[in-house]
Amino acid sequence: MEDLKNEKFLHKKYLLQIMANIRDFYEKQPSLIDIDIPDDNEFNVCGDVHGQYYDVMNIFKINGYPSEMNPYLFNGDFVDRGSFSVEIMISFLCWKYLYPNHFHLARGNHETKNLNRLYGYLEKTKLNYTFKDK
Repeated sequence: MEDLKNEKFLHKKYLLQIMANIRDFYEKQPSLIDIDIPDDNEFNVCGDVHGQYYDVMNIFKINGYPSEMNPYLFNGDFVDRGSFSVEIMISFLCWKYLYPNHFHLARGNHETKNLNRLYGYLEKTKLNYTFKDK
């Protein structure tokens, strides 16, 4: 996460591996899940980070990094507006893969194809990683 914060890019082959693994994971998941929170455990709920990577880093600094004992739910609108939407998605997908039952992502209205085009996330992704639009 520090490398991404310092505007270093993750090599495409590693990003593609992450994306393939997380796609396989999500294809096996239901679209709606219940999250059980033990009575004696805290649960971090965050929302609308809109590409503000430094805000996400500050959230983790204040509340601690995700773990089995420190679960998170990010409640949509991860991308657009801020300059670090790609970095946020890479970080969030890695956290989800590492802690699938303790790091949750609820899709917001900015995680749609149309809004990704409108607000620049698609172009930023292409610029950083030169993926082709499908």
